[in-house]
Amino acid sequence: MKYILYSILLTTSISFSQELTKERANGLAGLPLKCLQQEYPNKLSQLLADETEIANPKTLHPAFYGCFDWHSSVHGHWSLVYLLKHFPDLDKREEVINKLKINLSKENIAQEIAYLSKKHNKSYERTYGWAWLLKLQLELDTYNKPFAKELANNLRPLSDLIAERYIEFLPKLNYALRVGTHSNTAFGMSFAWDYALYSGNIPLQTSIRVNALRLFKDDSDCPFEWEPSGTDFLSPCMEEVGIMQRILPKLDFIKWIRNFAPSLFNKSYTVEVGKVSDRSDGHLVHLDGLNFSRAWNFYRLAKFYPKRLGHLKPLADKHFKHSLPAIVDGNYAGEHWLASFALHAFEEKGK
Repeated sequence: MKYILYSILLTTSISFSQELTKERANGLAGLPLKCLQQEYPNKLSQLLADETEIANPKTLHPAFYGCFDWHSSVHGHWSLVYLLKHFPDLDKREEVINKLKINLSKENIAQEIAYLSKKHNKSYERTYGWAWLLKLQLELDTYNKPFAKELANNLRPLSDLIAERYIEFLPKLNYALRVGTHSNTAFGMSFAWDYALYSGNIPLQTSIRVNALRLFKDDSDCPFEWEPSGTDFLSPCMEEVGIMQRILPKLDFIKWIRNFAPSLFNKSYTVEVGKVSDRSDGHLVHLDGLNFSRAWNFYRLAKFYPKRLGHLKPLADKHFKHSLPAIVDGNYAGEHWLASFALHAFEEKGK
């Protein structure tokens, strides 16, 4: 089946419409659905206090043990909730709902809270996994179905803990992490901001706004030519644009981005896609994620500033088209996480 989907995507890429059709939705849903309860291979990234903490992934993380690592499991759950919401007749709807109910039970979330509440685990998944957890919470909160409301209520205590962690941590961060991988500060703030705004969490909004301004307001002339590094899956420059677009009023943002990324206003601006040499390599395949990261930020700029930055949409399409066919190529290194990145690009395109 995966090779059929691969052929479909390849043949449609010539006249790529950027539409998330039901056929595509079913194909993308198949990726997290396949790994949501697949325990191995697994990367725990665990700090052990003593030998009593040695356990299998499912024991340690009964909610988020699948899809290779904790954060990929979290955004795999988000992908499925997002697809269920937008495609009520998804082919494997009942199977998806059943797995979500099993994983996101009240008891399993309590165990996740217990793990993160240990003193030596306060920085666990900071801030990449935190950001996706809040995005999952937002998706469940805005899904008007009884099972989704139940799961939202189950998850909320963990989301509340993560929100508290953000508020505690951000003022301590003296220097932003301007990298293209998990610890990127700007990306970690963006999804958290979206959740804080929707949920009316004023302390979280204030913390993100104050600290984003402190860390990024005076930045200028971001070195786009330094991107990408060899294993980037986020664009450091564009993710900074993403958080500043969220927190600044429109006119203030335009003034800021003209100093930060003046080249984006050039109607002929272009940048080459990230090219993956070996998609079976779990680090090299990150560059497909970079293409989606650039795409979702270009789409967002083009959508909100069509007169000034609308010319970035074809560039977003170019990046999206390059990597979308590859995420169903049968390599678990990319399959366990890339559907989420593709779906967020679809999400930003559709706004």
